[in-house]
Amino acid sequence: MNWHNFTGSLSNLYWAAIAFLLLQPVIRQRMLDWARQTMMRNIELKRQSRVISLIHRKEIVNIFGFPLVQYVDIQDSEAILRAIHLTSAEVPLDLILHTPAGLSFSAEQIARALNRHKGKVTVFVPHYAMSGGTLIALAADELVMSPDAVLGALDPTIGRFPAASVLTVSQRKKPEDIDDETFLLVDQAGKAVAQMKQLVALLLRRHRSGEKADELAHLLTSGRWTQDYPITIEEAVELGLAVREEMPVEIFQYMNLFPQSGQQRPSVDFIPLPYQPTKTK
Repeated sequence: MNWHNFTGSLSNLYWAAIAFLLLQPVIRQRMLDWARQTMMRNIELKRQSRVISLIHRKEIVNIFGFPLVQYVDIQDSEAILRAIHLTSAEVPLDLILHTPAGLSFSAEQIARALNRHKGKVTVFVPHYAMSGGTLIALAADELVMSPDAVLGALDPTIGRFPAASVLTVSQRKKPEDIDDETFLLVDQAGKAVAQMKQLVALLLRRHRSGEKADELAHLLTSGRWTQDYPITIEEAVELGLAVREEMPVEIFQYMNLFPQSGQQRPSVDFIPLPYQPTKTK
């Protein structure tokens, strides 16, 4: 082999190594996606249902080294609505839910869509479903939480402040002592709390009398807790929520496929095919 051929071979090996290093994250992500889809399909076959996952992690994404936080957003609501619309009304829905917070508008869309679904809706909360996640969980026919999982309060925010706290201004001050901006915040806070309470009561009435639904809706939206207060499964039961602890092991196995320090990825996942009821012999 002459020197020219030798250097050419080294150059080819160099660029092949560079290409391999560049493709490694893509290959790894493809394999992870395949593992998630396989696990999801196994759960569906076992439970005879459509499985949808809404999972948000606080992740470090390789964009200039800045950590990005994922929440329930407009894209999430659109993806989940598509998944529900691709599912026959009689097919049970299983939603794996893991989220710290989110936009009330998007969470409301998802909750209403689940509430309208005729088939059984089961929401699995392996770790936590706070704020908008709790609103979605209330739309379930059956709520399954692991022993250490938590939900959150549902009082909305006005700007940077909890709406229920903003309303205390009008209780402690005379109208003439409140400046115009605060007066507007109080007005918006009152409307936000009333709207959230109405929606929560609507979701709860699916399995409760109107009076009990209204009482529980008031507790969850009245500012009884801080917005980051974790409502444990014991407290959820005391409040009157229908919760059970029997979390399928497959749900935890599925969660293991979402490492905390992973790369940027879609937060909603489902198999994008129409689902019809399974025919039994």
